[in-house]
Amino acid sequence: MPSANTRRLAALDKAHVWHPFTQMRDYLADRDTLVITRGRGAMLYDSEGRGYLDGVSSLWVTVHGHGHPRLGAALAAQMERLDHSTLLGLANDASVEFAAELVRSAPKGLNKVFYSDSGSTAAEVALKIAFQYWQNLGGAAARKRRFVTLTEAYHGDTLGSVSLGGIDLFHRLYRPLLFPTLRVRTPYGAGLPAEGERALAEIGALLKTRGGEIAGVVVEPLMQGAAGMLKAPPGFLRGLRRLCDRHDALLICDEVATGFGRTGTLFASEQEGVSPDLMAVAKGITGGVLPLAATLATERIYRGFLRPYAEQKAFFHGHTYTGNPLACAVALESLRLFRRERTLQRLAPKIGALGRGLERLLELPAVGAVRQVGFMAGVELMRDKFRGEPYAYAEAVGARVCRRARDYGVLLRPLGDVVVLMPPLCLSRTELDFLLRVVEASIRDVTGPGGPAQRAGGRGGPAAPTSARR
Repeated sequence: MPSANTRRLAALDKAHVWHPFTQMRDYLADRDTLVITRGRGAMLYDSEGRGYLDGVSSLWVTVHGHGHPRLGAALAAQMERLDHSTLLGLANDASVEFAAELVRSAPKGLNKVFYSDSGSTAAEVALKIAFQYWQNLGGAAARKRRFVTLTEAYHGDTLGSVSLGGIDLFHRLYRPLLFPTLRVRTPYGAGLPAEGERALAEIGALLKTRGGEIAGVVVEPLMQGAAGMLKAPPGFLRGLRRLCDRHDALLICDEVATGFGRTGTLFASEQEGVSPDLMAVAKGITGGVLPLAATLATERIYRGFLRPYAEQKAFFHGHTYTGNPLACAVALESLRLFRRERTLQRLAPKIGALGRGLERLLELPAVGAVRQVGFMAGVELMRDKFRGEPYAYAEAVGARVCRRARDYGVLLRPLGDVVVLMPPLCLSRTELDFLLRVVEASIRDVTGPGGPAQRAGGRGGPAAPTSARR
């Protein structure tokens, strides 16, 4: 029986909170509302004191762990000095220091930082900067108003970023509100080189025949996350860079999900030696502590906006909390932690261990595919993997597997019938082994002979790591 406080919080939640990407009819009918009240390391704890391994980094944002003392100290110290000051015509020291450190850490050539507050707004800023850059140049360049995008892409939920997206489940309802793009069938999936060559040929043909109207090509480097963890073919990003250079189009990389160590390097673009013209970052930027986002640009693009005042060619875009000092101070400390704690070096063997564990999951009858780049992974569930037959959407198999994992003490979130694993980079090997055991047990429980009936079980199963019982 939940405590009185849990019952109170659950009642208030269901009375007033509209949850994102959640069918509220089902949520309201669920009697077991989980209310998280604290976190430490890779663990979250509910209002009853039960611990859960955070298997998706609280929606892909937590890097160094919940409650990291150095991030908390950076926040507290900044709060003592300055909570907020607008960047409209003013600077604040925290945003200046972080911008300089971010530029030092980013792919070469990205030396200007425009702040915003979420991945969607970072992508929206990149879109508007790219469009206005060509308009500011004028002449024939002003014809460059179109964008090349990929099917299955996801760049956020504001209308500009939705226009760039290509996931029907999320985007088709809003098509009447959106602008059209030149859409190419995604080569992402199993990472097949032939698919990359096909897509590059299609994009190359578009740039050759319609380059005079194309402002830029928008892509998620190495992995399309929200599409179900689809891997890019090797060399695809490098090929895009060459095509954009050849045809004078901007390469726009959305590193909202892939940035800040998630793929094994600080930014995914590094793995193919690519420097984009514009790069959107968010999610892990503050280590998962506060909302912040940034769009990085090259000097060439920035100079396209340096015009006489009377020409009205400034970038007329901004957010109230742009460059918030609290968020920037934490983000600066988070970048420093990558060096201090050797985060990427320590991550490398764990990436290998995750890969080996995922391969073992392929032995399960219901696991049709596993896809991984760094600490981003997806386990695709199928009714018949040999015939490529999916489960029916209404069966919600992915959601049921994640709910079963919660019974065992792991929090996961599906993308359809793809179970996503995106744990904090600080995850210990013991915690990683536990995560993989729970995923396997949950898939067996939901899809095995006992099937859905086993969902009602309690927390018996894989033994939780010591950290879960603190």
